[in-house]
Amino acid sequence: MTGSYTGADLVSDALESYGVDYVFGNPGTTELPVVDAISRGDLEYVLGLHEDVAVGMAAGYAQTRRYHSRDDGSITSVGVANLHIAPGVAHGLGNLYAAKMAGAPLVVTAGNHSTDFRHEEPILSGDLRELTDQFCKWSDEVLDVAALPTMLRRAFRVALTPPTGPVFLGLPLDVMLAETDAEPERLGPIPSAGRGDPAALERAAELLVEADDPVLVVGDHVARSSEDGVDAAVALAEASGARVHAEILASEVDFPTAHEQWVSHLPPDEDLASTLLDADTIVFAGCSTNTTLTRHEDPLVDPGTTCIHVGDDGWQLGKNEPADAAVLGDPGLALRELADRVRERIDDATVAERLEHVAAVKEMVEAQMAALGEDEAPDDPRASKAQLADAMERVAGDAFVVDEAVTSKYALLTRWEFESEQYVSNKGGGLGYGLPAAVGAALAESQRDEPRDVLGFIGDGSYLYYPHAIYSAARYDLDLTVVVSDNRNYRILKDNTLDLLGGEEDDYEFVGMDFEPAVDIARNAESHGATARRVETPDEIEGALEAALARDGPDVLDVLVHD
Repeated sequence: MTGSYTGADLVSDALESYGVDYVFGNPGTTELPVVDAISRGDLEYVLGLHEDVAVGMAAGYAQTRRYHSRDDGSITSVGVANLHIAPGVAHGLGNLYAAKMAGAPLVVTAGNHSTDFRHEEPILSGDLRELTDQFCKWSDEVLDVAALPTMLRRAFRVALTPPTGPVFLGLPLDVMLAETDAEPERLGPIPSAGRGDPAALERAAELLVEADDPVLVVGDHVARSSEDGVDAAVALAEASGARVHAEILASEVDFPTAHEQWVSHLPPDEDLASTLLDADTIVFAGCSTNTTLTRHEDPLVDPGTTCIHVGDDGWQLGKNEPADAAVLGDPGLALRELADRVRERIDDATVAERLEHVAAVKEMVEAQMAALGEDEAPDDPRASKAQLADAMERVAGDAFVVDEAVTSKYALLTRWEFESEQYVSNKGGGLGYGLPAAVGAALAESQRDEPRDVLGFIGDGSYLYYPHAIYSAARYDLDLTVVVSDNRNYRILKDNTLDLLGGEEDDYEFVGMDFEPAVDIARNAESHGATARRVETPDEIEGALEAALARDGPDVLDVLVHD
């Protein structure tokens, strides 16, 4: 330590001035100046045992703090992760992708070799910008300490400005060690996308009023709105008499599922999705992932359907379906404006007639979805996915749920009445996000005066990606309960094999899809500092979950379920 003020000190001070409390990371040599500066300030460094765990924790933290910031304007809902040069950045790409898909406002940094040394191609070398660019709103490297204050400020503003998402900054060793007399630049207020163009809103309102069978498809940008987007979506649904679905792979609560006009999440299945999207007029509000996993033979939406798009991401408006009206604006503000305009020009009789149709469709869909996750193996002593979901709701119906249960996901979504700001899931589809994100969510909840229980609902295949994420929960004494839905195989891949290739299960060996021998998840969790238990029968679930929630610290329940 020289006593001089360096680029690394400026980084630490800037983070503090922007309201950051935690830096998630896994340190390396090129990060030592930043880590040392953090140790001398008020920031807390949260250790992850793998860079992708650090990014996942930071993203789950940011998603949760975004909800908290609506009640407290002093909260900066940015997750910050510090990774270790090229291999460490490569390790973090899986959850950087997941953060992009989840719209998590992240600032990810990594050390790098000094700029005057790279021509020798030292170990760990790589192009950090090229590695991260496709998954970030902005990716760059600070090559001069004089540019550091502006680039740090820009990174936070880009991450926080809708549509929110990750940003990457490379921090070379020589820049971090360089002396400077600069100070952090003020962040300033973050703008929303506004209420939308009045002419576009008028056009959208006219089309909705003229509709025969309007459908509202809500996406996760509704839940991420700077205003109360969910309430605004409810207002539009009630004003227009529309039936409501969540987009395919929705990862947040975009509409209260107990509302009488709520029908279902759209499944990632061509036939089912196209049936539910069979309407003369559809409003796509805040959508981004509304398509199937593999190619579909026919359009999900009939080419003759009138389509209205509303959202704060111009790229998504009219992306996969034509836009007969497109409103670029904050979903909360724009949907509220649209609801007011529709309400002024539609009569009660029309709304009542539409609601009768909504009720009929809802009854049909609920009958079809009731069997999801139900017991298809009555002689199997393990729980069905439906039994597990029901037991969880009875015990922990008010918990904040972080979900990556994959094939158990739809049993949960069809049986649990979720309220706004109660649920986040893995939108990107790649495994290994949910468990670290649950740890980050638990840390975020611990900062509240009245923290909610945090429940991680994780499939066994997902859990085994990063079981050592539990170490971070134990190290920082976080109150987190993880329920592992354990069928000891990659069930999603078996299902997709049958969908893609046809035939029956007996026709396939399912190479690499079974965990034989099985991993002892409970003992593994105990080795990382958690209290853990294997739950082998349905009647054990509620008692085990009640006990776990009553205890402080991390708990892992490995619940055996059948396919």
